[in-house]
Amino acid sequence: MSRFKKTLALFLPGIFLLGFNIGTGSVTSMAKAGATYGMSLLWTIVASCLATYFMINLYSRYTMVTGETALQAFRKHIHPAVGIFFIIALTAGVMGSVMGVMGIVADISHVWSKSFISDGIPATYFAAFYVTLVYIIFWNGETEFFGRALAVIVAVMSACFLLNFFILMPPPSDILNGLIPTIPNIPEDQDKGPYLVIASLVGTTVFSGLFIIRTTLVKEAGWRIQDAGTQRRDAIVSVVLMFIISMSIMAAAAGTLYPANLGLTKASQMIELLEPLSGQLAVTIFAIGIISAGVSSQFPNVLMLPWLLCDYNQSPREMKLPKYRIMVLLISLLGLVVPIFEARPVFVMIISQAFNAVILPATVACIMYLGNRKDLMQNYRFSVSTNLILLLILAFSIFTSAIGIKGVLQLVI
Repeated sequence: MSRFKKTLALFLPGIFLLGFNIGTGSVTSMAKAGATYGMSLLWTIVASCLATYFMINLYSRYTMVTGETALQAFRKHIHPAVGIFFIIALTAGVMGSVMGVMGIVADISHVWSKSFISDGIPATYFAAFYVTLVYIIFWNGETEFFGRALAVIVAVMSACFLLNFFILMPPPSDILNGLIPTIPNIPEDQDKGPYLVIASLVGTTVFSGLFIIRTTLVKEAGWRIQDAGTQRRDAIVSVVLMFIISMSIMAAAAGTLYPANLGLTKASQMIELLEPLSGQLAVTIFAIGIISAGVSSQFPNVLMLPWLLCDYNQSPREMKLPKYRIMVLLISLLGLVVPIFEARPVFVMIISQAFNAVILPATVACIMYLGNRKDLMQNYRFSVSTNLILLLILAFSIFTSAIGIKGVLQLVI
């Protein structure tokens, strides 16, 4: 058992990132892409996962060389205002995400419960249950406990989506063709076009908060530059699972909804559409996977603000302090907003999307500046090839951000 615990401890940072990254936003984006365009946008997931792996390694390398986390570096070597910007922007995004994620999970649970209760269990009850569950686990206050709880939920999520992949998978030729970069030709009057979907796929995978929190986890794990191999293995496990789960969600929609030309506007709609096509078993497995994804992403979401504050102030990350417990409670309660007021989950996540669109280019630019400073990185300063790849990611992030902001404005206006 002790050997298992040691092995698990090596991959807990990666599991934490996976739980953070794969949430209901990812599920909705991947399912929307699969239902509308089949597997033709699979290449976008590949590119996003490669960019995520690259950025994880760069941010981790900086921390392993300097011993500083991202926020500490922003504050000390760029400007304190940069660190404050990231805290505000990420917190605003998280608050929108907490409302949206819990609204989607509660809605999915309500729709799913109709299969065994005539009118279903009200979404508000489900939201209250999930909010309470996450807060009880948080109350323990130990990062290791968070990680183990998250590992169990991520394992359930992964198993559900993988099993669903084999039940609902499209033809293998479609999957292979999806690896070739192409832009689907869809009439504009049928949909807003694939570019906004591509932006959402990139935005849910290449997430700035992921890289900033990664540096905190690397520092807490005590990894130095000699542990670069361990860090890379952990990142590979995280990103590979990220790709497999994302592909499985896209494939489930592509293998069922796309051939039937049913489309998709929200995640809970997939529960209703899948049952006549694939049966109750597939629906149940998919529902459990989505619920696990939502709950797993809530752990890092509610912890984001206190962790960022501890990081920025270089104070001990003691989550049992009353101020942090109150802070997390208030953020957790936002999960009740959508079910109680019957707001649209997609609409309340608009703020989150807008902030994320602005943050990503800044995140790339900051690590490019820090990684090229010889006084900080010494012999580990970024190479020419690394900088070229970063420039490509920066250009792509600006492009997808512009598309994302345009899409958000269309929804608002």
